[in-house]
Amino acid sequence: QSPYLDPDQMEIGGTGVDLGKTLPPEIEALQPDYSLYPGFKGNVGFSMRGCRRRCDFCVVPRKEGRPASASTIKDLIVQDSDLLILLDNDFFGNPEWGARLDEMRALDLRVNFNQGLNIRTINEEQAKALATVRFTNTKGTAKKITFAWDSPKDERLIKRGLDRCKAAGIKPWMMQFYVLIGFHSTPEQDLHRVHTILGWGADPFVMPFDKTQPYQKAFARWVNGRICKTVPWPEYRYAAWKGGGMNTSLQQPKENKVNDNV
Repeated sequence: QSPYLDPDQMEIGGTGVDLGKTLPPEIEALQPDYSLYPGFKGNVGFSMRGCRRRCDFCVVPRKEGRPASASTIKDLIVQDSDLLILLDNDFFGNPEWGARLDEMRALDLRVNFNQGLNIRTINEEQAKALATVRFTNTKGTAKKITFAWDSPKDERLIKRGLDRCKAAGIKPWMMQFYVLIGFHSTPEQDLHRVHTILGWGADPFVMPFDKTQPYQKAFARWVNGRICKTVPWPEYRYAAWKGGGMNTSLQQPKENKVNDNV
């Protein structure tokens, strides 16, 4: 029996159902109903849609297409709060990224770039502009900005972007990197990325591609629980993962190729 209402009474869609189905413009333009979440005092929304990349693990380009501006920052501020959780998937892909950063500064907002920024393509102008914004973590309690290191082969590009951000005044301890595992990397490559990020003085945050895989679940807990700062990976044991160490047979990467478009 379907948990949904009668199909004649509602439209069923979304990423898990139909990538092509969209909401009517008047519905898409509605402001969030924050009365549903009385404990949340910030603001949430998209200033752009789409993405320049064609990552095999991501549906955004197929669902939303090329980057395009969707809203001004001012329009996203509904509640009386200076905290904005920005959901943009490719912020610097927005042709109007400069104007959006200008708005953030003018409104003196604390901004959480929730989906992460593409540090591989960030240029000096963008890094300098980003450094002038009050970026923050999701809770708005710490000065933190999130990037992503999805593919092991992007290390040179990641380091170049990090150096540009450092030159602009963004300290490594202010940076967090999403680290995708279980898709196109080996456990050895996962460990190398985590150690490299820690060596830079930044924070890694592991994103398992398949949370049902014991290795991915254990490695994510080791990193995200900050156990990695006190216990070496070969010595780590986790109840859901009996192998321990670098037992590569427990991970099944989906494939070994990545999209080289940057």
